[in-house]
Formats: sequence, structure tokens, C-alpha cells
Amino acid sequence: MAEKQPPLILVDGSSYLFRAFHALPPLTNSKGQPTGAIKGVVNMLRRMEKDYPGSPVTAIFDAKGKTFRSDIYPEYKANRPPMPDELRSQIQPIHDIIRAMGIPLLIIDGVEADDVIGTLTSQAIDHGMEVVVSTGDKDMAQLVNSHVTLVNTMNDTVMDREGVEKKFGIPPELIIDFLALMGDKVDNIPGVAGVGEKTALALLQGLGNLEEIYGNLDKVKELTFRGAKTMAAKLEAKKDDAFLSYELATIKTDVDLEVSLADLKPIAEDNEKLLALFQDLEFKTWIREQENIIANPGASNDVVEEQQQPANYEIVTDESALDAWLEKLKASDVFAFDTETTSLNYMQARVVGVSFAVEAGAAAYVPCAHDYMGAPEQISEEVLFSKLKPILEDENIKKVGQNLKYDKSVLENHGIQLNGIAYDTMLESYVLNSVATRHDMDSLAEFYLGKKTIHFEDIAGKGAKQLTFNQIELDKAGPYAAEDADITLQLHQKLAPQLDDEPSLQKVLAEVEMPLVPVLSKIERTGALIDANLLNTQSQELAGRLKELEKEAFDMAGEEFNLASPKQLGAVMFDKLQIPAIKKTKTGAPSTAEDVLQELALDYPLPKLILEYRGLAKLKSTYTDKLPQMCNPETGRVHTSYHQAVAATGRLSSTDPNLQNIPIKNAEGRRIRQAFIAPQGYKILAADYSQIELRIMAHLSGDKGLLDAFQNDVDVHKATAAEVFGVDVDAVTTEQRRSAKAINFGLIYGMSAFGLGKQLNIGRNDAQGYIDKYFERYPGVAEFMDEIRASAAEKGYVETLVGRRLYLPEINSRNGMRRQAAERTAINAPMQGSAADIIKKAMVMVDQWLESDGYDARVIMQVHDELVLEVNESIVDEISDKLCQIMSSALTLNVPLLVEAGVGNNWDEAH
Repeated sequence: MAEKQPPLILVDGSSYLFRAFHALPPLTNSKGQPTGAIKGVVNMLRRMEKDYPGSPVTAIFDAKGKTFRSDIYPEYKANRPPMPDELRSQIQPIHDIIRAMGIPLLIIDGVEADDVIGTLTSQAIDHGMEVVVSTGDKDMAQLVNSHVTLVNTMNDTVMDREGVEKKFGIPPELIIDFLALMGDKVDNIPGVAGVGEKTALALLQGLGNLEEIYGNLDKVKELTFRGAKTMAAKLEAKKDDAFLSYELATIKTDVDLEVSLADLKPIAEDNEKLLALFQDLEFKTWIREQENIIANPGASNDVVEEQQQPANYEIVTDESALDAWLEKLKASDVFAFDTETTSLNYMQARVVGVSFAVEAGAAAYVPCAHDYMGAPEQISEEVLFSKLKPILEDENIKKVGQNLKYDKSVLENHGIQLNGIAYDTMLESYVLNSVATRHDMDSLAEFYLGKKTIHFEDIAGKGAKQLTFNQIELDKAGPYAAEDADITLQLHQKLAPQLDDEPSLQKVLAEVEMPLVPVLSKIERTGALIDANLLNTQSQELAGRLKELEKEAFDMAGEEFNLASPKQLGAVMFDKLQIPAIKKTKTGAPSTAEDVLQELALDYPLPKLILEYRGLAKLKSTYTDKLPQMCNPETGRVHTSYHQAVAATGRLSSTDPNLQNIPIKNAEGRRIRQAFIAPQGYKILAADYSQIELRIMAHLSGDKGLLDAFQNDVDVHKATAAEVFGVDVDAVTTEQRRSAKAINFGLIYGMSAFGLGKQLNIGRNDAQGYIDKYFERYPGVAEFMDEIRASAAEKGYVETLVGRRLYLPEINSRNGMRRQAAERTAINAPMQGSAADIIKKAMVMVDQWLESDGYDARVIMQVHDELVLEVNESIVDEISDKLCQIMSSALTLNVPLLVEAGVGNNWDEAH
């Protein structure tokens, strides 16, 4: 019997090009050249070669210019925006790499990539070949049959004939009819007006294809879908549109190609050319692979083969095997460690099992608390932790993990202090490039290792029926858990050398981020005491005020409507009250977004009322209603989660609850802060950096006027007002100081004359005059801003005072708006990032001081530039003085770092 021929692989390059560009995080090299789409498409091609060894692969891309469909229907694809410059610039490098990989590349004028793929598919079937089309385009489902399968490598789905029916509810033969009835907004295919997805399906399932539907219009009213009785008339009226849409949606299978299937054979890779391309694009991993291939031509696929080897994972259920692994851990330079738990809530979670790895590709999972029916005998929690505790608590045995702050906290629930936290892959990735990718393990594995990991949903299910880890059978739980440790170790082995090559980044990791991990864990576990009764009272008062606002809105509108519904609000504001629509949403509807309402609120009462309503409703739902429910029943406190690897600039963020967003400028927000209270015998102490970003600006710019103001402890806003308005400092009015403050902070955040004018309620020309005067008086600031923009454009990143980098993928964008946004970020990020670094260093220093001196005081919150402590009232003055000293010495600048402290029975009183 003849050996089965491998399938022909046809890659829809244009589909993946757009999807990679929009789905993956922006990525640039040091020259500012966008590279994210390139990496995504090449990863996908390599994945296809790996998944279908021996199969001929061909990549097909759309040609420039119009196609035959535009001749049939000039409006075809007329709504599509022009291709972004950041994507267009990546097309040629992708084509060059594909050719260097030895993969045939087809671009045929006058037709789309779909039509070339359709034609090649038809020819392959005629030659008795199987075909796999790699695409993310739903239109391709029309090509599926017993010989043709679709594969989408971006979401790991394979769609055969049965898969098409399952996904769409119709067989492949009816896909064109489906598209003809529905139309396609992306391609501007008209379809039949009034026919959506459900109606199209009902018509096709009830009557058959387009011809059969139009041959039986009298039977449409007998179908059970909503609107069936009037649908026949709509179909009749739009018959021409339906058949035009059918023609537009049909993929051609008879394009006159200049190449035959025989020509679509791979040729040898041009390894030198690939290396040069990867070097230019700065794909470090692929550079190393190509160098290895060139240096060892006999072992050309060493790296790939190594990745393909099956992992050696062990489920440890007896003590002798556990003891053997523990010896490996003790002997290792560093081992990867991970916990599997019953909950994501670090205060409540219990350990179900632990995993570790000491070398890539080999890992163990030790279960101790799987309790599903029929669960096998496991090592008891008592035995596991008695044996593991000395290793976990040993400072000299180094551990690496992914978000070890969580594991540290969970282990404390079992009386174990995790020490020797040497590395955290989440933080290694974050410090290396905060904007290259998300920093969860699945994203990092795909981005840095090119590996798809087992997702938790794969083994636990989704939604309300999702299992907790203790309910998951060991044959599924074991590989998942062991993989976590294995991948973590592999990520560390990939990321650590890259950080070693960048000493300033290595310093940020070693001196700022890693020491902060145990400090944040301690703050989280301490939590903040709240007065639930006060919050409940405030909730009731807010509910009453919201009712009043609702009634006022109904009176203004002359009718009742849902204030929380943008659609209903839009109908009242723009249709009934004829308030001008100043901005539209992507769908073309008038926008009711906050910035729009703020502008309209200057002239109209309803938008102003809606803004107040939204603000109070958010306070109620997010804080006054929710905080009492979030109290831990054992501690009586709320325990937030601090995130080190979310904000691109290095700032900490917090969730559950989000402590960063409690407003301080209005009475309602301050009342929420009043609910954060000190326990009996203690006080709340809040210490806040004063104008820290302006002080950093003075240091970075070296501007004499700013330096003098801060060094002489002059009110910098008054000093700025005096300079800009040409008056003596003592003569500065409150209004002038307010304007100067807006200028000082506005320029840090890249505010334009238009934005400043809007904030100060003055004309754009007057605002520009203020800005011009500011730069005349503070020329060092203007010079610094010019220099940082130029440096960012050259390097592709900016740096903080301690060496943290923020990459700016769009700093050289041809799109003016995107480039200007990146330039504003370039100016602001060194200030904001340096402020973040300073308070992080201060937190570590404060923790070391409180710990070493044994004071009855603890940090309970970090919010923006502020530390909040709970202090025994007998030592408040002593702690306050020393706290301010430590915080002000976190980093030495050319101006003093001023820290202001306040004390009270609650957070509002203290701040």
C-alpha cells in the first residue's frame, strides 16, 4: 500500500498579517522599527512547518491595488481604513524572511489571496492531494470539504466539515449563501438589509440555498424566526443585492496562475540571509538559533528538535520519590517552584500540591490535597511540608517562580516563610521590556519560548462549573502543574542572560523589583481596617442622591430613561434635546463618553448632571457597596492585591479593591477614606512625596529657575506664576497660581495649548502665550524636552533615574497622532517612572527599618506617591520623623525630596 502523501499547506499570509498586528502587543527594535507582526507571522509559519513535517508550505499574500471585485462593485472594501504605516513597513521584511526560509511566496495581481488559495486548493484536489489552509478568515470555510481542512494557529482551532457545521450551524456548501444574506461590514458587502446572523441561519436551515430561498419566498412567512412575516418583502426588494453579494463573497477557484503545484516545492533555507534579517530586526532568540545552525550545519535543527522532545514530568505520590527530588533541590543552583491552590484569594487559598524543576524539560508535581471521589493515595500535607519547609525557608537555596508573591502568601497560610526568592520570571520580563507582551506565564511562554502551554480552563473547564484544583484528576493536574515549574525555569534561562547583557536593567530587577516582593506580600497580608457601618450609611445616602439626580434628569428630558444606557442617553440628548454631537463612536453613533460630556457640561445642564450621576454611581458600586463585602472574616480587614508588572512606567497598581482610584478632590471620596480607620490604641500615619514629578523634572532638566525654586523651598507654582505673568512672587493671585499649577503639571504630561486652554477656560492663543512664556523663563525644561524626544526616537526607549526603560513602539510612527502621543509619553515616563522607582526603594528601606528595630508600626497601603502606616499612638511622632527622613533619602537628586506626613484616626484625617 502506497504511503499517504502529506497535505499541501496553504498559508493565508494576509489574514495572519492583520491578526498578528492587532492581536499581539506592539514590538519594536532599538531603531524604533515595528517588528510585532513580523514575529507573529514567522512564528505561525514555523509552527505550521513543525506541526506538518514533510508537507510543502506556500504563503499567499494580497497584491497591492484593486481586484476584479472592485470592478463588479466599486464600493467593495471602500470602508476599510488605510493600512497603518506601522503595519505597511513590516510587509517587505516578512516577504524577505519567507523567501529566505525557502517557502514559496505568491502575490497575484487583480485577485485576493483567498482566490489564489481557492484555485490552488481546487488544483490539489484534482491531483488527489489533501489540503490544509492556515487562516483566521471565516470566509474560507466555503472551501472546506472531505479533502480540505482549515487551521487557525492563533487560537489553535482546526475546522473540518463537521467543525464548520458546529461553528456556523450550516455545511460548507451554504457559507457563501450565508455571507450573501448577512453581508460583511469589513469588506462592505451589502447583503440583504435587515438580515442578521440568526435570520440568515433560519432562512438557510428552513429553505436551503439562496436560489431555493428566492424560489420559495411564499414559504418564508411560515418559518419561526422573529420578523418572518415581513421578511419575504425585504428579500424581494433586495434581491439584486443578495446575488451581487453572493458573487462578491465567492472565492474564485479558477485564477490563471503562472505557477503550477509542481513549482510549489520548498527550497533550502538561506541561513546567512536569515541571520542577517534577524540581526537587523533584533530577534535575539532566532539570531542564536541561526548562528547555531551555521556553526553546526550537520545539526541544523538542534534548537527546534530540543523543543520538540517530550517533557519528562513526574507525579510524586510516595516519600522515597519525594526525598530524591528534595535532594535535587538542595543541590541545585536555583530551582523553579510553584503552588497549586484552592483559590486565587491569597488570604484564603490552601495548597493542593507543589511543583518544581531543576532542569529544562524535567519537573515534578507533588499532590497533597486532591479530594475528588476515587482520588489516589497522596503524600499528606503534614509530611510534605515538614520535609519541604527547611528548603523553602532557607535563604541560601535560591528559588525562581512566576509571581512568587502569591506563592509566598499562600505558604504563610500553612506556617511557612518562603525565603531565598532570587528571581521572578514575571518581573524579569517586565523589567526587560514592560510593553513587549503581557507578563502572565502563558503569554511569556508563547512570546519568549514559542510554546503553547496547557491553560487552566483546559483541565478545569469554564464558568460556573469550573473545578477547583483539588477536584481535578491527577492525570490532568500533574502535567499542568509540572509544566508550570518547567516553563518557569525555561523562561528564567531565556530571560536572565538578556538581563545580564543590560547591567542597568539587571540593577532595576535586583535592587528595586525583587526586594519589593516580600514587602508587598507583607503589606497585602496586613490589610487595612475599615468601618463597614460608615460605608453602609454612605451607600444609603448615595442611593438617595442618585434617585434625586435621576428625577432631575427625567424633568430635564421630559421623559423617563435609563441614565446608565449610552443609547437611551444619546437619544434624549442628541435627538430630543438637540444638544450638538461633538464626537462619534466607531459605529457612527454620537458619543456620550466622559470627555464629551465634560465639554458639553460647560453649556448644557443634562451632561453636567450625568457626569455627577456616573461619578456617584461608580463610588457606590465600587467602594461603599463593595468594600464591606470584601472584608476578610478572620482579619476584619480588606486585603488588596498589588501588581508590579502591569503599568508600563513601573507604577504599582492594585485590585480587589483598587486603592489607587479612590478620589480625594471631592467630599464623597474623602468620606470613603474616612472609613479606613486605625484600631484602638493606634493612629493612621500618611506620608506623601510633595510635587515629586516636578522635582524630578528640575533634576533631569537642570533648569536653573526650577532648581532655585526647590532648593530655596519656594512655592514652585507661585514662582512659575511670577515668571509667566511677570509679577512679584508676593503679588501672585490665587487664580494666577492655579494657572501656573496647570502649566507645571500639564507640560509634564505633554498637554497642548488646546488642552491647557480648555482646562483654564481661556482661548488657545492665550494658552500658547502662557506656554511660550514658561519656556522663555525655564529654557532648561524646553531643552530637556527636545533632547528626550530626539533620544527616544534614536533609541526607541527612555530611561528613569535608576535605569528602568520604557520602550516606545510608535516613537517613529509616520502617523502624526501616534508619534506625538509617544513623544508625550517619552517626556512624562522618566518623571513618572522615576517617582515609581523612588517610592519602591523607599518601601523596601522602610520595611527593613521597621523590621530591624521592632517597632509597633506597619505599612498598610501604598497609593500613588503616598505610604500609609498604622502606628502605635505612643510612638507616632518618632515614627513620623524617621519615616520622612527615610523616604526623602530613597534617591539623591539635585533638589530636596520633600515628604509631608499627617496623623489621624482615619486615612482622610491623616492625609
